[in-house]
Amino acid sequence: MTVLRAGLIGDHISRTRLPKALEIMCAEAGWTLDFTLIDTSEDPDFVFADTVDMARADGWTGVTVTHPYKTDAATYADRQMHPDVAHLGACNTLVFRGGLCGYNTDYTGFLAAFESVSERGPVVMMGAGGVARSIGAALVREGVSDLAICDLDAARAADLACGLGPPARAIPSEALDQAVQGASGLVNATPLGMKEYPGSAFDPGLLGAQSWAFDAVYTPTDTAFLTAAGAAGLSTLTGFELFRHMAIRSFEAYTGLALDPSDMLPKLEVLRP
Repeated sequence: MTVLRAGLIGDHISRTRLPKALEIMCAEAGWTLDFTLIDTSEDPDFVFADTVDMARADGWTGVTVTHPYKTDAATYADRQMHPDVAHLGACNTLVFRGGLCGYNTDYTGFLAAFESVSERGPVVMMGAGGVARSIGAALVREGVSDLAICDLDAARAADLACGLGPPARAIPSEALDQAVQGASGLVNATPLGMKEYPGSAFDPGLLGAQSWAFDAVYTPTDTAFLTAAGAAGLSTLTGFELFRHMAIRSFEAYTGLALDPSDMLPKLEVLRP
């Protein structure tokens, strides 16, 4: 039986559903899964490139990468990023099978999940890190009329907006409230909402005039932000919808096997937090 040997690198990843998702898909394909969690939150000596080098030398199929190492993964892949996502500057899947190749299944997964959203008006996105690069690029591709990006690190927001190009633009924190009130969609691309990072990226008092809200956090799905957005009448898209599409595309990148999303998405529903 063919073995998919992979792992997940990131901070505070003990509650991830990815191993279970890959296990379900491996069972469908007649494969077995050997998966290792590499939680870096309590490892002050962690070196990303050294860890990936060891996984490659040990014969792994590949490794999935989450916060805060997605830009490190893109740097590691360098010119061996898949051409469809080489422009993003972020990578969440490194595949070693048949030679190194970097993928971004956050980007392709979000594109699939976002099909359910019809409104393409102004969007405000909080965060300018690895997942924000993927989601921002997807929103630009989908034709939103304006993408205002805000981050605690103003230079990082400016860099992301410059890289994405129009209609993306960076806004300072003091302009956030006004932008939120004029937006049709709101995106949280920060860790806020996770157990380790409680809170919301958006003031609940400003919610209500918008059409939809998306939170990249998927554990839990009922983040403070989405709970407030739903109560204010917004249509909500959870990080779990992105997760399901991302997991399918990660499995396909690892194995080279194509899955039918209409068949697999319901089977992954059992993993909803």
